[in-house]
This record gives sequence, structure tokens and C-alpha cells, in this order.
Amino acid sequence: SITVDKVLQRVIFLETVAAVPGMVAAIIRHFKSLRNMQRDGGLLQMFLEEANNERMHLLTFVGMKNPSYPFRAAVLGGQIGFGSGFLLAYMISPKFCHRFVGYIEEEACSTYTKIIDAIETAPEGSDLAEWRTEPAPKIAVAYWKLGEKGTVLDLMYAVRADEAEHRDVNHLVSEMKDGQINPMFDPQVKLDIMLRKYVQDIMKAN
Repeated sequence: SITVDKVLQRVIFLETVAAVPGMVAAIIRHFKSLRNMQRDGGLLQMFLEEANNERMHLLTFVGMKNPSYPFRAAVLGGQIGFGSGFLLAYMISPKFCHRFVGYIEEEACSTYTKIIDAIETAPEGSDLAEWRTEPAPKIAVAYWKLGEKGTVLDLMYAVRADEAEHRDVNHLVSEMKDGQINPMFDPQVKLDIMLRKYVQDIMKAN
């Protein structure tokens, strides 16, 4: 059965590992950019933001449950093992790694969907049911702009949306050609979006 304790234990461990790929990708791309003395096409910054986003997931959940020392030791071992393996794999084939991460993020979306369903269908009076009305941690309210009435359930929806974005981004990057500009960070596209928003704001003002 799904319980509050089991959920927090699972997501905390999940997020300690999930923050590794983005940072590894950013570091390798950073040094590659330095060696080649060329721009990275907007990918480096995107993966730094992805790693930080996963870190914010972790910091939020740690505020709801303080992991034990054995758990922290397991996290350390997991990071050393997975981090080293992913680093080596990324140096050999970045595209394979991004495809792999895309599939991992699909599983993360599935995990958070199950958690959300469990919260929404939990019987009244249970610990999980309290998450429907329990205020989200302050760090989550500030980071995701959940508002004064943001709940833990709202937090889970926000985290799942993040994981879905990471899934789509990594699948997209796995199909990009070498030297291709990141379509999600294309300056021209961003400029077009800003201009459209500017025009819409002016039209509304008039």
C-alpha cells in the first residue's frame, strides 16, 4: 500500500539520482565548448537548469522528511555508482544517454501520476488524504509560485510537469544533429515569443 512515508522515501532517493544526468551533461558540454572554443547552442545552460530543478525537488521533499543516516549512505553509494557509470557512458555516446534519461523520466512521470492518484483517492482521515489540503513547503510555494493556498497535491502536479518536460527535452536532444541549435532555446524563437507577448499586452491595454 502507498503511504506518506513510502512516498517520501521513494521520491527523495529518486531525486538524488535524477539530478545527476543534467549536471554530467552540462559539465562535459562545458569542457567541450572550452576545448573547441565554440558555443554550445543553448544546451549547456538548459541541462544546468534541469539539474537544479531536480535538486529543488529534493530540497522540497527533504523538508517534509529528514532522511536517516543509513539512507544518506545509500544515496552516496548510488550517486558514486550511477554518476561514474553515466559519466563514462556520456563520454562515449551522449545521444544514447539522453534517450536513456528520456525513458527514465517517463517512469518518473508514471511514479508521480500514481502518487497523485493515491492522494486524490485516499479515504478521508488518512495521512495521504491530508495532502489534499496540507500547505506545500514554503520553498515549493516560492519556487513553483503555488500561491498562498498551494497544497502538497499541487506540488506533486508541479513536479510531474517538470519530469514531463525533462522527458521531452531528453528525447528531443537524442535526435538532434551535431552542431544543431537547441530549438527550445533558439534566440530567434525567444525573440518572436517576446514580441508577440508585447503586442498582445499593448492590444489589451488599448
